[in-house]
Amino acid sequence: MDPISAVPETLTELSPLNQLVDMGGPIMVVLIALAVIGTVTFVYLMLYGSFYAPRHTRKLRTLVDQWQSAPSDTRPEQVRQQAGFFGRGNPLMHLLVNTMSACQTNPNTPAVRETAVRDAQGALEPFEAPLKIIEVIAALAPLLGLLGTVMGMMEAFSAMAATEGRANASQLSGGIYEALMTTAAGLIVAIPFAALAAWIEFRLRRIHKTINSALVSVFNVVPSGEAAGAPQAVPADEPSKAADTRNYSGNDSPRFAHAAG
Repeated sequence: MDPISAVPETLTELSPLNQLVDMGGPIMVVLIALAVIGTVTFVYLMLYGSFYAPRHTRKLRTLVDQWQSAPSDTRPEQVRQQAGFFGRGNPLMHLLVNTMSACQTNPNTPAVRETAVRDAQGALEPFEAPLKIIEVIAALAPLLGLLGTVMGMMEAFSAMAATEGRANASQLSGGIYEALMTTAAGLIVAIPFAALAAWIEFRLRRIHKTINSALVSVFNVVPSGEAAGAPQAVPADEPSKAADTRNYSGNDSPRFAHAAG
């Protein structure tokens, strides 16, 4: 008898999804749920990123160039007022406009820098939770698949022991076939989500680099005032003071350490 034929014939009467659940048991249900959650999370992340991801547009590059040439004469609020629908949804535009306006009116540059770091953290935080969900799914799926295989093997050998070793090879191989289904399902779920997590993290690093570069360009040149205590331009030979590295997430992990704070 073909080992595959040992699989109960009633499975052929079920739908593909029901077959997977019946062969894999509760572990297969969990893997299917993880796949659905991961897919929904990825779709949400892509839709959210399409509208609210920080983007260094041509208008913002022009604004930064104006700021570097004449910070006191720059009118950042005009950029916000003239922004369209997609522009108003760009966190980098609000971050640069708020930072430039604060530098023009607030002589306390360190306080402005702290505010910019907090706003940059807020711009990236909505992307961190979906990334973490996808990473957890990619890590848990193969472990759950292995757990299902171990449980299936235990059931197969338990049935063999109940028959006092009189189970034939086809019956045993059929049980092993069912048990290995969960391992295959776990790998099928884990591999694409591991690749997606790496790609999303790469995109977030590029977004962080864009925000970091824009803020450093602003803090390297601040408007000089005639009044006492007004902020002075940061010397070109002291960029480290305007680009002190700091982790925006508030822990010691080097990932996405913000360089504006």
